Amino acid sequence: MSGFPEALRWRSACVIDPVLRAWAGPWSVCFGVRCGGKLTSFAFADGVIVGVEGTPQFVLSAPVSVWDKFLLAVPPRYHHAIFAMRMRVPGFAIEGDELAFAQFCHIARRVLEIGKWLALGNGPPAPVSLRPALGDWPAPAPTGGYVKVRVGATEYAIYHETAGQGRDVLCLHTAGADGRQFHRLMADARITGTHRLVAFDLPWHGKSPPPAGGIPGSWRLNTDLYVDLIMGFIAAAGLNKPVVLGASMSGEICLELAYRHPDAFAAIIACEASEKIEGRKVGWANDPRVNQAFFIPEWISGLMAPQSPAEPALDVAWGYAQGGPHVFAGDIEFYSGDWDARERVGRIDTNICPLFMLTGEYDYSCTAEHSAATAAKIPGARFQVMQGIGHFPFAENPRLFAEYLLPILRELPAG
Repeated sequence: MSGFPEALRWRSACVIDPVLRAWAGPWSVCFGVRCGGKLTSFAFADGVIVGVEGTPQFVLSAPVSVWDKFLLAVPPRYHHAIFAMRMRVPGFAIEGDELAFAQFCHIARRVLEIGKWLALGNGPPAPVSLRPALGDWPAPAPTGGYVKVRVGATEYAIYHETAGQGRDVLCLHTAGADGRQFHRLMADARITGTHRLVAFDLPWHGKSPPPAGGIPGSWRLNTDLYVDLIMGFIAAAGLNKPVVLGASMSGEICLELAYRHPDAFAAIIACEASEKIEGRKVGWANDPRVNQAFFIPEWISGLMAPQSPAEPALDVAWGYAQGGPHVFAGDIEFYSGDWDARERVGRIDTNICPLFMLTGEYDYSCTAEHSAATAAKIPGARFQVMQGIGHFPFAENPRLFAEYLLPILRELPAG
């Protein structure tokens, strides 16, 4: 295989890998990696790799030219992860049993990481993460509490955290996550010295419980409910014309807030936002045959840039491993289903409220091209690509994201 290590060496490194050893258990699978015309198989029995060839249940297949880009220390956009390549790279395919792939995608990803580690000239064992270390970063010290928010006949207990002083910045978490995504940003004194960051957990997320009588698995988010929850929280928490910051599904709702309630905000910062996103619903996110604590983090981890530090990237993935039944899938019903603003984004009035749009270079869900096309339809919207960042900018790389956020906050009139 061009670029990949010789099969015996690769399998031997998998045998001693601490991550694969930790995942060992009562399961078996065989899958393959096809590079051009050559196939290498990896057979696991009772959760342990065995040194024999097998018949793959699924195969990760791509031309040599695609794998060569994947094996670079810092791959180009869309060549850095299985799901990114599958969605955006012509020639890459997952052949065979889709269910087996969904069940064991975390195993396949780790085997590829080991192969890459060896291909880069390193010896085994591979580190737990191939990402760079974050380095020194202060611990967050937010203050938390609850407010009551009523939407229609339903009352929700909404947990929120704050850090800093000055103008309020309302921070909206991504699909299936919670306000912990802002903890590292809340520890950045460059921001909190002049701004108070306020992050709340949507109902069913994080520390915000289901409402009384809520049925586990029943959560479905839509545009009207989302707007009502946000505006209800602003009133309950006593915020006065905050800056609002979101990404992914919360970047989308930022555009809706700019359209419906521009006079309620000092500025709107919509990251990873587009008027419409297709192709992000996946049945495996709510399939009882698939372990959601493994699958959903794999589904979202490839959305992060390879340069993003290991510790924040793990925080993002760990948060996604902790979601309740159908919570992530219920959010995606909004993100890549109910949300469709193609007929109204052009009517957003940025003279009332400034609108800034930022999208990460490595985001393969809402690509920079998607966001740029949406921004072009909104008179006065200001768009920028964030180099070296993916789909979760404030969570995956807080230090780098702050370099894009701080100039915007400094530009706004004092308030």
